[in-house]
Amino acid sequence: MGRALPVGRLPAAQIMQLDMVLALRDPAGLNSFLQRLYDPASPSYRHFLTVSEFTRRFGPTQENYDATVLFARSNGFVVVGGSRDGMDVQIKGPVSAVEAAFHVTMRTYQHPTERRTFFSPDREPSTDLPFALWHISGLDNYSIPRPLFVRRSDYAKARGIRPQDVVSYATTGSGPSASFLGSDMRAAYYGGTALTGAGQNLGLLEYAGTDLADLTTYFTNVGQINNVPITLLSTDGTSTSCVDSASGNSCDDTEQTLDMTQAIGMAPELASLVMYIGSTDTAIMSAMTTHSPLPTTIGCSWGWTPADATTLDPYFEKMAAQGQSFFAASGDNSTWSSSNEAWPADDANVVSVGGTDLITAGPAGPWQSETAWSESGGGISPDDIAIPAWQQLAGVINSSNQGSTTLRNGPDVSANANYTFYVCADQTGCTANEYGGTSFAAPMWAAYIALVNQQLAANGAGPIGFINPTIYSIGTGPTYNSAFHDITSGTSGSYSAVVGYDLVTGWGSPNGTNLIDSLASYQ
Repeated sequence: MGRALPVGRLPAAQIMQLDMVLALRDPAGLNSFLQRLYDPASPSYRHFLTVSEFTRRFGPTQENYDATVLFARSNGFVVVGGSRDGMDVQIKGPVSAVEAAFHVTMRTYQHPTERRTFFSPDREPSTDLPFALWHISGLDNYSIPRPLFVRRSDYAKARGIRPQDVVSYATTGSGPSASFLGSDMRAAYYGGTALTGAGQNLGLLEYAGTDLADLTTYFTNVGQINNVPITLLSTDGTSTSCVDSASGNSCDDTEQTLDMTQAIGMAPELASLVMYIGSTDTAIMSAMTTHSPLPTTIGCSWGWTPADATTLDPYFEKMAAQGQSFFAASGDNSTWSSSNEAWPADDANVVSVGGTDLITAGPAGPWQSETAWSESGGGISPDDIAIPAWQQLAGVINSSNQGSTTLRNGPDVSANANYTFYVCADQTGCTANEYGGTSFAAPMWAAYIALVNQQLAANGAGPIGFINPTIYSIGTGPTYNSAFHDITSGTSGSYSAVVGYDLVTGWGSPNGTNLIDSLASYQ
């Protein structure tokens, strides 16, 4: 933001909604706890905490939470949401109150890379509280979250070619024009019938609502029935409706709808699917880590550029402590860089999901072959996030994959992302083989892990939680080639798919029940 030129100030009477996030009480203790929690040799292995247990051990004290609420009200704000368990206080008030309470001036700036202005404080905010807050969300709109899907026609236009000249492998799907359905992904990556996601709760992170009529259209058109109950949950007052109106009040629900079709296709009998809809990342995460029933597997198909890449770490760590798995799409613009942001997929506390080109043996048929998708996001963290312990295992980073030995590498896993899907959205009909992106792969993986959690529940065990420590152990162990489809061909940007781990497809895609059995039985 240092390069941005100030062009004005926000009007003093303009109403803003912010989310004040309190700091963890014992971050060092939480880090130590997580190390034991994911160590198979520890007595604490996978003994996850409940929401209330996490708050008692690591969340803000009641005294500090009450003081934050009092601070907000005494400074002219209305408290509109948040909770101690969620570690946040959501507030609403005029710009004049924001400037006085947080000792800032709210200015507008010319965006350095986009044709728009944005607002931001002129300095780091501070308060008169006797303790420091972790973060205040909503103080700027420098980065606008974007869905991580791509259109075949847009890809072609950007490269000066005809859409029909973009190579498509949509020859074996069971949808219109041989496009892939969510159920095709289940057949390819799971292939069984016993596990359906029954009893499991899945969440999807969304920055806009949806029109469930589009989901109905999808299932009607392909002759299927959706049996999963869906809840549209506003986390901060954001509208849960998304309608493409002829009056100009348009809202695109392509991402939101495809997220649901991929999750439901993989796990067709989930106990619940909740769309957590919000305008600020911390408000969404607060809800995801406290909602009942707790979503034990979560998909995120959006990307944005936070001012501080550690903003959500307390929530990601809380998820790991509570047995929740968070999957983030790795992006659709090839190699990560400072101008091609990767966040949140390069955060060390999430599972980063890359893209592949998949061919099945036929409609609703088993996996046949797979190569790296040419636009799969991956590489070395542009946010300078340190390499996590599980990527330091012998054999992960080598001269073949050209990964970093000091910074976080991604993605971790992958699944189909080519322009081979059937998509319905915006109340305007449906398309075949037009959309692709790692935004398809992330909810697929979230739902696949719901199958793992169902198997664990049948075994009398709790959920698997953060899977990276386990999958990297599997990847460097003797069962790797049976647990994963190792993608060894194809290139995306600076990196190529190679034997074992690589910076285009990670460890690869799930190899049916083999990976489920490996994850469910891993000790």
